[in-house]
Parts: sequence; C-alpha cells; structure tokens
Amino acid sequence: MEYQASKSPGLNALITPETDFEKQILNDPDVIAGLQWGFPRFGHPEGKVMFHVKEIFDNIDSINTNPELRRKLRILALVHDTFKYKENRKLMAKDCTKHHAHIAYEFLSNYTDEQDLLQVVKTHDDAYYAWRADHAYRDPETASIKLTKLMKENKNHIDLYYAFFVCDTRTGDKNQSPIRWFEEKLNIKDKIKI
Repeated sequence: MEYQASKSPGLNALITPETDFEKQILNDPDVIAGLQWGFPRFGHPEGKVMFHVKEIFDNIDSINTNPELRRKLRILALVHDTFKYKENRKLMAKDCTKHHAHIAYEFLSNYTDEQDLLQVVKTHDDAYYAWRADHAYRDPETASIKLTKLMKENKNHIDLYYAFFVCDTRTGDKNQSPIRWFEEKLNIKDKIKI
C-alpha cells in the first residue's frame, strides 16, 4: 500500500508508518487533516497534533516493550488526539460524542474490533480528568467516581492504559502530577521510565 500522507511533506518527514495498519490509518484524509491541526497551547506547546504524536512515538521508542504492546501504543498515539479539530467544546459537556476521544473511538472502530485499543482511545484522558477533579477542583468524591469508572472500563487492559497514559503525559509541558497520582491509585511506582 502506498503511503498517501507523503502528499504532506511535513507530516511525511515526521511520522513514518511501521505497519500496513498504520499506513491505512495515515492514508485517511481526516487523519491527515487532524494531524496537521493545532496551535501552541498549555500542555501542547508543540502546536500541531503531528508533533505531539512524534513525541509519543519517541517515548514509545525509549521504553522496553514487546512488539505487540509497541504496535498498540503506536496506534493509540496516531489517533488519540487526531480528531480534536472535529470536537465541539460547547456541546461536549452535555454530549460526550462531541469529544475528540469519542470521535477517535468511532474512527478506530471502523478499522479494528480490538476492544483494548477501542476502550483506551475512548478513555485516554479520563485519568487526567479524575486527577483534575481531585486536585484542581478539590472534589475527591467525583475523582473517586471517575477513577472507579475508568478502572472498570479498562480492567482487562489496565497495563496498556497506564503505558499509554505515561507516554502521552510525558510530552510538551504537561503537568506530571497526574502520573504520580494515578500510580499511587494503582499502587505502582515508576513502572515505565521515560
């Protein structure tokens, strides 16, 4: 399969697919548009989503992992934030289908039925939201509810969720406290070193 994203020189120079599945995803016009979207902002000083994905790829390269986990982490990296350009911030508080994670879930479900990938992409920001409820909003009850829901939804693949959460959070100028908080809640300590 030819890699069509080569029509976008900046993207092609930055992200090189390793598998046919990655090529297939990267050939999608919505993915190409989404990877090129973005502007410097808090948590994402790199701006465009493609630069964030490259940072996550670099993190994945730096951890000791098996080929199957690497494959899954790279797929998650490619799609998790790619649909931010389609989300509707005004409506997503009342309608979760307008959130970029849900849009990414819908997109990925057209390519795979791997439930671990689908669930992690749909909930990839939820550990951060639970931490934020606890620390920023001083609402430990809501944080506990969010964390319990996250753990239930990802119970069969929490290691994948955790690995991706670390690779995603150790980018840009993101606050690292959510990782420590999540590790404490899972009763693990620095399991992944980046």
